[in-house]
Amino acid sequence: MLWLFLIAVVLLAVFGPAIWVRWVMRAHSEQVDGMPGTGGELAEHLLERFEVAGVGVEQTEVGDHYDPAARMVRLTPDNYSGKSLTAVAVAAHEVGHALQHHNGDANLARRTALVPLADKVARLSTGIIWAAPVVGLLTRHPVPFSTLVMVGIGGLVARMLVHLVTLPTEWDASFGKALPVLAEGNYVAPAEIGAVRKILRAAALTYVAAALADVLNLARWIALLLRR
Repeated sequence: MLWLFLIAVVLLAVFGPAIWVRWVMRAHSEQVDGMPGTGGELAEHLLERFEVAGVGVEQTEVGDHYDPAARMVRLTPDNYSGKSLTAVAVAAHEVGHALQHHNGDANLARRTALVPLADKVARLSTGIIWAAPVVGLLTRHPVPFSTLVMVGIGGLVARMLVHLVTLPTEWDASFGKALPVLAEGNYVAPAEIGAVRKILRAAALTYVAAALADVLNLARWIALLLRR
C-alpha cells in the first residue's frame, strides 16, 4: 500500500504541472465578448508598438513559441485566431520573447544555443542507452556497458537541467514583459488580470513540466538498466 502511495505521489509530482498547465489554458479559452482583436492581431500590434522590426507572426501546429532564428512569433490556430484570455496572454508571452531577443537578453541567447544542442544530445543518449546492453553482450565486460550507460544518462540529465535553466527566461517573458504590457495598456479588463496572471504563470511553467517529464524518462531508463 505504501508503494502505491509513493508511486501516486511521484506521478502527481511529475505529471501534475503539465496537467495544471493544460487545465489553465483550456479554462480560459472561451471567446471574450468585446475583445478588440485576436491573439495574432495583438502580437502584430505589440511588435509594431515596440518597434521590433523584422519579426513576423504566423500559425503553427507544433506549439506556441518564438523562433529567434527565423524571427517569428508562432501561435497555435486557437491562439492565433481566438479572442480568448488564453489567446491574448499567450500571444503577449511569445512577444515577450521577441522583446528579449530585440533587447539582446543574455538568458534568451543562452537558451537559444543550449536547447537544440540538449535535444540532440538527449536523442543520442537514448540511442546510446539502447546500445549499451548489446555492447555489453558482445564485449562480455562490464566497463563498456557501464560507460555507455553513464554517458547516456548524462545526456538526459543535461537536457533536464537545460529545461530548468530556461525558467528565468520564461518567467521574465510572462511577468517582466507580457503582464505589465497587458495591464498598463488596458488590453484586458482589470477584473480579468487575475486570470491572465494564471495563464502567464502556466506559460512560464511549460518548460518546467517538460523537465519533470525528463525526470520520469530518466527514472524509467535507470529502472530498466537495474533489472539487467
